[in-house]
Amino acid sequence: MSIVMKFGGTSVADAAALQNVARIVAAHRDERPVVVVSAMSGVTDALLASVAMASEGKPHDAIASLRQTFERHQLAAQGLLPMDSLNCYLAILRDPMTHIPQTLKRLANDASPRRALQDEVVSYGEWLSSALLVEVLKRTDVNARLINPRGCIVTNDEYTCAAPLIAETFGRTRDSLRPLIDDGVVPVVGGFFGETLSGRTTTLGRGGSDYTAALLGAALRSEEIQIWTDVSGVLTADPRIVPDAQTVERLSYGEAAELAYFGAKVLHPKTIQPAIEDRIPIRICNSSAPQERGTLVGPQSETSPRTIKAIAHKTGVTTVQITSARMLGAYGFLRALFEVFERHRTVVDVVTTSEVSVSLSLDDDSTLPALVKELEQLGTVSVEKGRAIICVVGEGLRGTPGIAAQVFSTISDINVTLISQGASSINVTFAIEETRVAEAVKRLHDAFFPNTK
Repeated sequence: MSIVMKFGGTSVADAAALQNVARIVAAHRDERPVVVVSAMSGVTDALLASVAMASEGKPHDAIASLRQTFERHQLAAQGLLPMDSLNCYLAILRDPMTHIPQTLKRLANDASPRRALQDEVVSYGEWLSSALLVEVLKRTDVNARLINPRGCIVTNDEYTCAAPLIAETFGRTRDSLRPLIDDGVVPVVGGFFGETLSGRTTTLGRGGSDYTAALLGAALRSEEIQIWTDVSGVLTADPRIVPDAQTVERLSYGEAAELAYFGAKVLHPKTIQPAIEDRIPIRICNSSAPQERGTLVGPQSETSPRTIKAIAHKTGVTTVQITSARMLGAYGFLRALFEVFERHRTVVDVVTTSEVSVSLSLDDDSTLPALVKELEQLGTVSVEKGRAIICVVGEGLRGTPGIAAQVFSTISDINVTLISQGASSINVTFAIEETRVAEAVKRLHDAFFPNTK
């Protein structure tokens, strides 16, 4: 058995953070770890910004914008490594310092392959941080080896949000990593990217490094997948709103997915899927407090005495209502409705229906004008911006009398514009005005977690 340890961008942000990660990995070396690394915090954004500048015909500005990014890696290496190790790392650093400017110039001349070239550029963030961590681990007497994730993660050619080809990914991962693990080597793999069957670099989209960790863990049938971040697991609410929020010790996969989807940003739902299928526990740990156990996410969860495990929320939501008498007793209306959203590649979050209307919420309203124009062919459309979604989550919620009543009586003076409960047995979800979300979350937390103060 092995474990997979994934470290996020804040965990590898600078020399001190990298030293801390090396100590954590060294403490777990007897558990046969595989380490997955994100780019240093802020690096992916910088790389994406350079691609945008180059696509606008400003390659020289794009290249100049990355000078600080390269210097950041060089300074971290100089502060951590002796001369021989430093020279090895600087040799690796020279490749993107040469290749990225060439790619940005290509983008400026022809932006048509932007998504594919963007993946080539952005993948260097994880490559540079993982290569640096390997050298730091060696200084901590950990027998670490840098592994190119292209040798493990195989995807389709949907650049910037590629989907892994599971059979090929699992086969390559086992062939590449199992012999190393058996020999006592700690493989260090950059997260977030892989390659197509034809050898083109791809990235996995939002939550990509977590996804890499879950894929490797599932392929290796690991004992546990650990996500090391800057918080001590999943909390009962957003600590920026509820400072006394507490760590939730255990969550089911379903509870974690609902919380993540509705605003708890510790895990992205799709990253859980490979672990779900192989029933591998995921532990969310704090790299700044490695002694804490964090939150364990697994196939089953202990039912909380309060039933409610946590409260998640997200802002910047738009709700849309489509009303039409044609819905009454008709078939095919919902299909026609959702085909509109499919054509505009717009994701719908929460949906509720009545006999003559459908209400739904959108995270991204960038396509809203075109959407409304088409939706008006189906019925009367009303749009409300500046909304927030609150999601109250807990196993057994549907079967516990009085929970919904307690939720809505707690915020009885706050106007609720959309409610969804029946679609899931583990959450109550509703929309309110964004300006009152902090007040609502505080009240609900006080009501369901009265002993945390």
